[in-house]
Amino acid sequence: MITPEVRSQMEEMTRRAGHIWRYLDGDAKKERIEVLETQMSEASFWDDQAAAQTVITEANRLKNIVNPSSDFRREVDDLKAMLELVDEIGENPEGESYQQEIIDTLGRLQPKLDQLELASFLSGPHDSCNAFLTVNSGAGGTESCDWADMLLRMYTRWAEQAGFKTEVLDIQPGEETGVSSATIRIEGANAFGYAKAERGVHRLVRISPFDSNARRHTSFSSVDVIAEIEDDIDIEIDEADIRTDVYRASGKGGQHVNRTESAVRLTHLSSGIVVTCQNERSQIKNKATAMKTLKSRLYEKLEDEKRSEMEKFYGEKGEIAWGNQIRSYVFQPYQMVKDLRTGVETGNVQAVMDGALDPFVHAWLRAGGPTSRKAAADREFANE
Repeated sequence: MITPEVRSQMEEMTRRAGHIWRYLDGDAKKERIEVLETQMSEASFWDDQAAAQTVITEANRLKNIVNPSSDFRREVDDLKAMLELVDEIGENPEGESYQQEIIDTLGRLQPKLDQLELASFLSGPHDSCNAFLTVNSGAGGTESCDWADMLLRMYTRWAEQAGFKTEVLDIQPGEETGVSSATIRIEGANAFGYAKAERGVHRLVRISPFDSNARRHTSFSSVDVIAEIEDDIDIEIDEADIRTDVYRASGKGGQHVNRTESAVRLTHLSSGIVVTCQNERSQIKNKATAMKTLKSRLYEKLEDEKRSEMEKFYGEKGEIAWGNQIRSYVFQPYQMVKDLRTGVETGNVQAVMDGALDPFVHAWLRAGGPTSRKAAADREFANE
């Protein structure tokens, strides 16, 4: 006999699967896919190859959003049909076999549903893209440069644990230790969708290893994340509006050092955006990568202007100091990492610094990507 608990799990799974479908606007997307597939079946479809490729790209993007949810709902429907069959059969060996299969299938589908629910929040136009993540040191001098270096390590570990590939594009050493700024490229499915949760100011409280009096210090570093946009997105950049500087590559500990002037810095004069790249020994390759980064940054800026929400990617981060933090990392006098947007916290600071960021990232996505800090969190940390 199917227990009330199993029936309740089935009802909850059905409800959540339906909610995900509606959240994704699945019916409208399916209709759009049918329209696009009709266009693709026309004899003249390939007459304009650029337009054809645009249609194919849109169709594939929509399918990647809709198909996992559609397939899951089909599995749930099959499970419901099996449940009805068990009710008809009643208590006999065959019915007991189906009952066990239902229980096993529920256990298999539960983590799949959790992942599907999370993925539904990654349906933005660029969430599937690779990402450029930049860490900049802020208030705190030597302390903040060391903190920026610690964050760089944390994000590299997190990306590797998530199955992403990372590549250091630029790194500027601090005057005494750590880094003043660094940019890495994160490559993998939905890299930007996940990494964008980290955009903002990160605050560190600890007993400084650089203070002979062992006093407690507060340091800040900011994290900026942009999507690596596709090459087919048209962003016109006037060469006359770009200043190119070349210099010898540098890096902490002698890394990335080159005797030739292979590092490239591009300054977009109109916007003031500056990008650098020094990971290759070839100046040509570094310039190509820097141009791609500049194109991505300009695209983000243009999108923000269209939506009249400049704070979303730039102003929201604000000054790298107390009032603009999104997460606080306290090493002493107690250990706590707390996200001030979602309220998620943990006392396992070392695990977080070793890349265990998923609880924070997932909570931020499930909360709808909040940008404001919770008032309770503000009061709590203001009293430290």
